[in-house]
Amino acid sequence: MKIYKRNSTSKISMKGMELSLLASGDGTEVILHKLYEGARWAMAPEDDWTALEHFTILSGELIYLSPNGEILLEAGDSVNACPVTEHSIFIAKTDVEFLYVTSQPQFHFYSNAVTDMMDLALQVEQKDGYTADHCERIKELSMMVGNVLGLSSNEIYILNLAAFLHDVGKVKVPEEILNKPSKLTDEEYEIMKKHTTWGKEILNETNFVDLIKAGEIVEQHHERFDGKGYPNNLKGEEIRIEAAIISVVDAFDAMTSDRVYRKGLDINIAFEEIENNKGTMFNPEVVDAFLSLRDKLSTEKEVIV
Repeated sequence: MKIYKRNSTSKISMKGMELSLLASGDGTEVILHKLYEGARWAMAPEDDWTALEHFTILSGELIYLSPNGEILLEAGDSVNACPVTEHSIFIAKTDVEFLYVTSQPQFHFYSNAVTDMMDLALQVEQKDGYTADHCERIKELSMMVGNVLGLSSNEIYILNLAAFLHDVGKVKVPEEILNKPSKLTDEEYEIMKKHTTWGKEILNETNFVDLIKAGEIVEQHHERFDGKGYPNNLKGEEIRIEAAIISVVDAFDAMTSDRVYRKGLDINIAFEEIENNKGTMFNPEVVDAFLSLRDKLSTEKEVIV
């Protein structure tokens, strides 16, 4: 018998979430999840994954976004699958704790693959002159637009990853180019444009299916609806809808964010710029979905500033 003191567990802290590995053995793991109000968590299928996954709510309330609508889970409620066959998204309605048990180990997936990539993305954005919240804002705004467009739980889950990691490829861009306050030369701009493909390559190297899927979106997030974007001059419906969402959201956040070399634009001017580029730079359907959130974004400034 093993007795675990509180400070003897392995713990991972991420924005909105804490995971504590309470026990493991013979492939089975027992993980305590703590989600803070508004945080998202997902159960997702994976190739060659045959595990039983089960969790029981200990405290708080968790919303399950099921195909048939929202289901409220409360203390004592349980969810299990063997194996998971569809992406399932959960949102913490309040601060919530639940005990999660899996018959195949996955704790270090979070600690090694996802958290490493997220840490890298945050480092890149800070070097690029943004605040540490830039990645989180892009993710949250993308989720909002994705929900308006009725994306499936599978698409939302991958969009969540891709939005947060959209600029991770900039880690390979020389800092003198990344931080240059004046206009880039043609040669420098060609190097900067490679960050989308580099981002895809970095995520592919993790060998995790979901990050590889996210990488396909990351590579496309600077494509334009009129075919004048990069790296592959895709146009219209050739561009993944998730990438089209990130394109709009990233442009809006870039315009409204304070940078070292300039003050952010008023959000109303930014909305007008998005609308003016509808059908040229941006997917019209995505622009309409984004603009439908205008009142909400204007009154909840903490989402975007």
